[in-house]
Amino acid sequence: MAVTHAQAGEIIDISPLGPHLHAASTMALVKTDAMEVLRLVLPAGKQIAPHAARGEITVQCLEGKVAFEARGAEHELTAGKLLYLAAAEVHALRAIEDSSLLVTILLSSKAAAKTA
Repeated sequence: MAVTHAQAGEIIDISPLGPHLHAASTMALVKTDAMEVLRLVLPAGKQIAPHAARGEITVQCLEGKVAFEARGAEHELTAGKLLYLAAAEVHALRAIEDSSLLVTILLSSKAAAKTA
């Protein structure tokens, strides 16, 4: 089955999932040639190994608590906090609590073109 992404002008609910968080899964919300937006759902203890996105990214914590490692330091993201990374910066995540994050990846920009 094909994944359905939001269309231009469509409203997307990114409210905290609350009691439904444990049953939720990661899903792409928007995907265009220029960007991708997804809700990343991480149960407590889940780790994502070091990796890099080809474009610039923002990561906003919608709920929970995540340890985000980047630029040689560990940052704690909690609800309402946002982190920006330049293109191709290596980073890793570890969910301290059940968490959901709003991740935006720029796929076409001058920065992304330099790393392609």
